[in-house]
Amino acid sequence: MTKTIDPNSISQPELHSILLTAVAPRPICFASTVDTNGNVNLSPYSFFNVFSSAPPVMIFSPSRSGRDGSLKHTHLNIREVPEVVINVVNHQIVEQMSLSSTAYAKGVNEFEKSGLTEVASDLVKPPRVGEAPVSFECTVREIIELAETPGAGNLIIVEVKRIHLNETYVTNGSLDTEKLDLVGRMGGSWYIKANGDALFEIPKPLRSKGIGVDALPQGIRESAILTGNNLGRLGNLEELSTATEIEIVAKQYPISSKSKLHEKAKQLLESGNSKEAMALLMYAETI
Repeated sequence: MTKTIDPNSISQPELHSILLTAVAPRPICFASTVDTNGNVNLSPYSFFNVFSSAPPVMIFSPSRSGRDGSLKHTHLNIREVPEVVINVVNHQIVEQMSLSSTAYAKGVNEFEKSGLTEVASDLVKPPRVGEAPVSFECTVREIIELAETPGAGNLIIVEVKRIHLNETYVTNGSLDTEKLDLVGRMGGSWYIKANGDALFEIPKPLRSKGIGVDALPQGIRESAILTGNNLGRLGNLEELSTATEIEIVAKQYPISSKSKLHEKAKQLLESGNSKEAMALLMYAETI
């Protein structure tokens, strides 16, 4: 049996879900932009691909909000400053990338919220992501706004002007696919890992706003045990732990070593118990 659907007969959210679940995996454009005041924005988009190598042209689409039709900050910034850095996302930074997709207010720097590093570009104003395996400095050739309705796409056609390769991911002079460990976007909250076990899920920050990595206590942010993904998962929580929550985990885990508490919290994070991990890490801050 085949179910046949006229796209005009279903709602925009239903159509959006079908398209994004069926047309996958999709590469991720992790775009950094600035406005005329120099405010930095960092956001991921999976309506993205490379379309030409001579000249080197890529296209991505920051669609209008499906709720109210408003434009993304990336789109607004590019109207003001027609430059962008497209950063490639691999598994090592995927949680931080996901956190940056939170709908923070205009002017909030998602580099700070996600705990990623700003590196000055050579030719364009937006910074690149220091942790990205590959970054492309681009100028905007054309913007094609498809419609003004909720969910409408806006094609940003850009030309690559400079490429930065992290040599960790280069073998014999070429990018090494296995080392890159890239990720792709699936439907809903699903992603695919281009290495080993393919599918994994990340709690997607949509309606709630995570506190961000920058709101974590310094001892947690600078942990030698926690990874960037661990910090990204913590930054996706809506609040720090309460005194009561900290007291409960202190009794549950009578551990006096700060490093051992961080190791236990890492295990909790990787098993999906983020709130307990946060409380344990904040208890470690009192030792």
